Amino acid sequence: MTARVTAFERALDQLGREIVDGELPAGHADTVDGLVVRTGASRSVVREVTRVLTSLGMLSAGRRVGLRVLAPEHWDTLDAQVVRWRLVGPDAAAQLTELRALRLAIEPAAAADAARAVGERPVAALAGREALTALEQAAAVMQAAASASDPAEFLAADRALHTAVLSLSGNAMFIRLGAVIEEGLRDRALRERAGLPPEAHDLALHLEVARAVAAGEPAAAEAAMREIIERTHP
Repeated sequence: MTARVTAFERALDQLGREIVDGELPAGHADTVDGLVVRTGASRSVVREVTRVLTSLGMLSAGRRVGLRVLAPEHWDTLDAQVVRWRLVGPDAAAQLTELRALRLAIEPAAAADAARAVGERPVAALAGREALTALEQAAAVMQAAASASDPAEFLAADRALHTAVLSLSGNAMFIRLGAVIEEGLRDRALRERAGLPPEAHDLALHLEVARAVAAGEPAAAEAAMREIIERTHP
């Protein structure tokens, strides 16, 4: 069943995309009433939307100047929603390149840290035990779903595996970037791998990451994760 989109979500998505697309260019001035007309949403909904867009650095609000669209250098580009808008906007190619660079900088190190944490001591914390279980389960689901006709289960397990690795790293900043990395995985699933079965080597690399982390082998976990990301298109 498709989730019902609320008026707030619809208005936020519309205005966010229009800012990213340049339909509402940097410097454009508007009012709440103007955005009510533009979106068809209520004033209360538009006020909440403008608060969110302001928090994302996409709008500024002032008593005399009203609402003003801000340039991209002010945007919170590490927010998953901003990433999602950029991935479907005119800046998609740059966003993909930036996401790949971010993943190369973060995920191999996270995989090594995760393996090191498991290898140096038992995963005693509840969160650690849960993350290790999630990692092992995700790997098992990926393997079982690799030959299924519907790739959705495989791709969901793929995202779960990457999330578990970040969690096991114990690095709060890596974990914070999980939602951004998930947007990159989601986009790859929808575009690059849409309707395609998983490649055997990609599956083997993911299973190697899970095995190396669980076995406490940082170098092997880092190398396998790095190759996974390098195999994606920039």
